[in-house]
Amino acid sequence: MARQALARAKAEARDRGAVPRGMNRNRKRGRLRSRNEPQLFGDAVRTWLIEHGWQEQVAIGGVFGRWADIVGDFNAEHLRPESYSEGELVVVADSPTMAAHARAMVRDLMRRLNEELGDGTVIAIKVKGPGFRRR
Repeated sequence: MARQALARAKAEARDRGAVPRGMNRNRKRGRLRSRNEPQLFGDAVRTWLIEHGWQEQVAIGGVFGRWADIVGDFNAEHLRPESYSEGELVVVADSPTMAAHARAMVRDLMRRLNEELGDGTVIAIKVKGPGFRRR
């Protein structure tokens, strides 16, 4: 009888929204993972990159590594990404003809890169031809 009375009292308290002491009323549904619990490596790295603000740089590095897949083999032979900073990608061409070709395809290249990296990541592409010197 005592068990039944306790079960009834718990059910009534639950129906009223009462919770035992020490329990948080606003507890979210679902299991929260502690930092000490094992987690998938990819998830852990992704979280770490986001926390440190390096996600964009890593994505850009991935683009540099997959350059031929993005621009095609022919273009990759004659164009190479040099740097990326604040939304501007600098591409170096091996000939004046390829520099002109790259300038003509800037719009298409920006579209492809933003599809890979997320909209608005690349806002400008600067094309350098051979013999370009920094001042």
